[in-house]
Amino acid sequence: MTETPLLLAGDFAAPTTADWEIEVLKVLNRRRPVGKELTIDQAMARLRSTTVDGLEIEPLYTEAEGPLGHPGVNPFTRGTSIKTGALSAWDVQQLHEDPDRSFTNREVLADLARGATSVWLRTGSDAIAVADLAAVLAGVDPTVAGISVSSVEDQVSAAAGLAEFFKGFDTAKVQGNLGLDALALAARTGAAPDLSPQAAWVAAAIADLPGVRALTVDVTPYDDAGAGDIDQLAFALATGVAYLRDLEAAGISPAQAFGQITFRVAVNTDQFTSIARLRALRRAWARVGEVSGVPAAQRGALQQAVTSWRMITRDDPWVNLLRTTIATFAAAVGGADSITTLPFDTALGLPDDFSRRMARNIQLLAGEESNVGRVNDPAGGSWYVENLTDQLASKAWAAFGEIEAAGGMITALTSGQIAERIGTTNAARVKRLATRAQPLTGVSMFPKPDEEPRVVRPRPGAPERSGLVPLRDSAVFEALRDRSAAAAGTPEVFLACLGARRDFGGREMFTKALFGVAGIATPSSEGGSAAEIAAKAAGAKVVVLCSSAGVYATQAIEVATALKQAGVETVYLAGRKTETGAEDVDAVIDGEVFDGMDVVAFLNATLDRIGVAK
Repeated sequence: MTETPLLLAGDFAAPTTADWEIEVLKVLNRRRPVGKELTIDQAMARLRSTTVDGLEIEPLYTEAEGPLGHPGVNPFTRGTSIKTGALSAWDVQQLHEDPDRSFTNREVLADLARGATSVWLRTGSDAIAVADLAAVLAGVDPTVAGISVSSVEDQVSAAAGLAEFFKGFDTAKVQGNLGLDALALAARTGAAPDLSPQAAWVAAAIADLPGVRALTVDVTPYDDAGAGDIDQLAFALATGVAYLRDLEAAGISPAQAFGQITFRVAVNTDQFTSIARLRALRRAWARVGEVSGVPAAQRGALQQAVTSWRMITRDDPWVNLLRTTIATFAAAVGGADSITTLPFDTALGLPDDFSRRMARNIQLLAGEESNVGRVNDPAGGSWYVENLTDQLASKAWAAFGEIEAAGGMITALTSGQIAERIGTTNAARVKRLATRAQPLTGVSMFPKPDEEPRVVRPRPGAPERSGLVPLRDSAVFEALRDRSAAAAGTPEVFLACLGARRDFGGREMFTKALFGVAGIATPSSEGGSAAEIAAKAAGAKVVVLCSSAGVYATQAIEVATALKQAGVETVYLAGRKTETGAEDVDAVIDGEVFDGMDVVAFLNATLDRIGVAK
């Protein structure tokens, strides 16, 4: 013990922005010739990045101006409630959609007995039948565990079925959500939005089910289809406002309507943007409440965060455990009132007991062992998160204004404006996925060639729908694997590794992994003369040279020439052709394999050259 306080940084001068800039320039100018050095503005431009829908990410953040505010008070940026230290800091809401009612009832009861605190049931011809709701919920007390329903086919029947189930309990104490969301239904199916049933259900919930909300503003159809962060918030705001107008016309005040809406928001592996998305939505919705005359204390947005279906991969599904853990953490830090973690094998088929348990335990580990939920707004005050929150709130508000100016969310959805906005974002994302600027571990990067398939029950066939088209980010790479798997025999590309392992090792590993993305095998040779390499590559249609610039300068053209003379149709070089130093390089080397290339186009073209059917 000492009377002198311990100052961990006490002997160090406080660094300034200028100090940091000096170090940045040292790094970026290390190998640049004299007179060609970058200025700090040029350096910052290189370090700055932009998300797929226009959020600017700076390399360094400094303290933001303005008050931070407090949790639990308007505008609710920092959360709609104040944490008390209890372990159950958020509602652990698990999704059930398996049409086997006996299995689903067992899983519902298992979830609630082992840590889940509420249930979300999806009904429909490819999910739980509305007539089976009572059987599925046998043994569940909705005054203790909330129950929510959703449907992509008949929301009114689902709401009626749940309301009927509630009648067997104290209706003043039951909890849940009736799942009416006409615009999300229209987005999924392409049908014309029909808001007409919603007001009556809201009025009934207000009168008879005080613990139940009638409406959901579900943003996941737009996330599934590829909408960006800004547009998802704008769509949520525009949908919420459309419902406020519809309810007000039926005599239900905005203050009452605010208490009848739950926002369902997607969260993904971009944890900071996911955190900021939840915070920004609360801020923007509070502004809607202010303009609508809702009392300040009632302007909070109740949010259910769902781990993004679009980020789930079919191949190497175990990596999804990491993805959903990151997304769940982001939801908790972002202040979601309830969280749904999708099972890691969701893209393969119907989740089983094991995958459902893993999904549930991700939340329990975050809440009960990591203690994330005991802290009020853990990211609050982070200069990065506050900046992202500000950007998202302001840009989403501007996009919301554009939708309103064009006639509102109903018009925007039915006119194709929403699909057009999503299409623009998707076009930008496709390029990032194809070049692996947005990598997918286990799929577009570090694929597992000897993956053992996980056996699951297939999902029932879904009715054909003409709404927004859901598409997982990994689908284009999975299609490459499927194309190779359907071939007669495993497709092969031969790797001609020149020189010693210290020369070719790095590029061989890179190239092998790249072809592994499409399930293409890569037999290889190490060293040897041009004639020996050509003999070992006999029968190959495509060969890739792998080595260093120094070896390429002395061997690449000779080896490529020998390969061509031996009947190899296509010769690529791992790296850049200029490394050969030859002027006639294009005569024998047909292309390059390098980081940043369009992997999808290259692999499809390679499969074409090998002769694999599309």
